[in-house]
Amino acid sequence: MVKYVFVTGGVLSSVGKGIITSSIGKMLQARGFKVTAIKIDPYVNVDAGTMNPYMHGEVYVTDDGGETDLDLGGYERFLDLNLKKENNITTGMVYKAVIEKERRGSFLGRCVQIVPHVTNEIKKRIRTVAKRSNVDVTLTEVGGTVGDIEGLPFLEAIRQMRLKEGYENTLYVHIALVPILDVTKEMKTKPLQHSVNELRRIGIQPDIIVARCTKMINSEASRKIALFGTIPEGAVFCSYNVETIYEVPLILDKQGMGGFICKRLGFPERKPDYKEWKDFVDAVLNPEHEVEIALVGKYAGLTESYVSMNEALRIAGATCRTKVSIRYIEAEKFEQNPKEVEILRGFNGVFIPYGFGPRGTEGKIMAIKFARENNLPFLGICYGFQLAVIEFARHVCGLENANSTEINPNSPHPVIDLMPEQRGIEYKGATMRLGAHKIILKPDTTAYALYRSKEIYARHRHRFEVNLDYLAKMEENGLVFSGKSADGRRMEILEQPDHFFFFASQFHGEFRSRPGRPDPEYYGFVKACLDRKSGKPKPEF
Repeated sequence: MVKYVFVTGGVLSSVGKGIITSSIGKMLQARGFKVTAIKIDPYVNVDAGTMNPYMHGEVYVTDDGGETDLDLGGYERFLDLNLKKENNITTGMVYKAVIEKERRGSFLGRCVQIVPHVTNEIKKRIRTVAKRSNVDVTLTEVGGTVGDIEGLPFLEAIRQMRLKEGYENTLYVHIALVPILDVTKEMKTKPLQHSVNELRRIGIQPDIIVARCTKMINSEASRKIALFGTIPEGAVFCSYNVETIYEVPLILDKQGMGGFICKRLGFPERKPDYKEWKDFVDAVLNPEHEVEIALVGKYAGLTESYVSMNEALRIAGATCRTKVSIRYIEAEKFEQNPKEVEILRGFNGVFIPYGFGPRGTEGKIMAIKFARENNLPFLGICYGFQLAVIEFARHVCGLENANSTEINPNSPHPVIDLMPEQRGIEYKGATMRLGAHKIILKPDTTAYALYRSKEIYARHRHRFEVNLDYLAKMEENGLVFSGKSADGRRMEILEQPDHFFFFASQFHGEFRSRPGRPDPEYYGFVKACLDRKSGKPKPEF
């Protein structure tokens, strides 16, 4: 019978529930158990796809085209899983399903209520994922903070899960902040106590409490947490600040959390095998080199807007035994003062991430032009790919005012245009070109050297594409489209052979990057930055 672990958080949001959930999964995997992970988001949006990254961080994309919460990316990286859109459950999804059932007449004669109809839908979705995944343990993280009105139906649903699945098959883990006062340096457990009390008021008694603190909690704090949380002191653990998030499962397991969870769920105790994981963490913590990369974007004020890209760069760096230092630069800075683009001269590479709409695009184009003209390693992703096409069309092909119709619908040279099947679409939610699609690579190119394959699959999230009317013009001027869709209609990868490293993709390679197994385009970029810094004439892959 599948076991269920439920993770909740208290005191404030962003307390680290996603990392703890991933770490629990890693501790179980290290002992040979199969796991899957679910993220519950109490917002009323059906999915994350229509939200600005400043609202909720990046939108993560699954192979099957789900636009999900960024925590699914954390689960996939930690646990080396390819999750599905059903692994993200939102209030919008649940209420939409219940209302559709009501309209079809599934509840004829009944008053549709939060309990049992909404909670039953939530439980059904959790159990469906568990069944289809064929795992030993299903981890479910409840987003938000205990006490939020939006989260109450989900907490009630996981409370009911214990009644049906049994004590031995369910485990509640609660994470809450333990602040340290600046003046007295005292660890204060009162906020955590209030959080636990709020959870118990809802009807859930945690089995494990994880104190989130800047440093390891002392024995006095641990004793208080156990006493007021009504759990054994051996069920109290601490997630303290570490240099890299990938250390968290190791520090928690060292405290005994992995063994405690296995015993509590009735699993046989097994010695964990962390060899590959420790090798990766060692590479992250003990780099031999360092490169500095300028990330020029429009959401630079919130680094979580680029969390998968950040991790893909750092994972690639670990493979090269290289620390990747990222500086986030608002693209509009270059538009306000064009001379500011000269600061890029002090970096080892220029990275242009995804984005939507016209804001900041000219600043990004200026950064791409600087990288191309100064032979700086360059990587562009999604919008970065499209803007690289625009920059090349303007400044190499001589197509004055070339642009995307997303930015300027009246451009005389729309080198980037809306995909034909996108015309006439009215609904914005889940209507982009999404998920994994096949890409055919051209032999004797940088793309082929990096991926070492004739075809690959990569995840997409876009509405606009290269206008084929301008393809011949750009190829005549030296731009190589080294990756195309299976039908040849869509340009997927571009590169410039006469440049040290100039590479861009329409797809998002970061979504398939894993510790110890970096995505090839990110690896190629970081390696090129390192090789150029070392003075090599060409990158060595």
